[in-house]
Amino acid sequence: MSDCIFCKIVHNELPSAKVYEDEHVLAFLDISQVTKGHTLVIPKLHIDDLFQMDSGTAERVFSPVPEIANAIKEAFHAEGMNLLNNNGAFAGQEVFHYHLHLIPRYDHTDGFAKTFISHQNDYSPADLQEMAAAVRNKLQ
Repeated sequence: MSDCIFCKIVHNELPSAKVYEDEHVLAFLDISQVTKGHTLVIPKLHIDDLFQMDSGTAERVFSPVPEIANAIKEAFHAEGMNLLNNNGAFAGQEVFHYHLHLIPRYDHTDGFAKTFISHQNDYSPADLQEMAAAVRNKLQ
């Protein structure tokens, strides 16, 4: 896609700080560096988001992630790592080329904050079973 910033990085039309590359996948440092070592993993093939991705591409994209994550952890002595993917504008996606954020974690002041709110008390066990059945029905 000619106007996609990540496609331009894949085609070496824009510079990046590459950390991993193979035939199907590119990983490079995010320019925002939410925490030191913040890395993006992308398919070289333009795919807007996870909803458009087939299982073969998903396997190829995620396959090197443990190796990349461990390299980041060792290089920067991270205590943990958050994996983050936003799909669609409503979910916060800004670049519409699938990308997985690997965000190393160091301590509670490292610049990344988890802001999930639990709704555990809003759903009964029966509600959860009903929701699970709705998803299973779509998988068939």
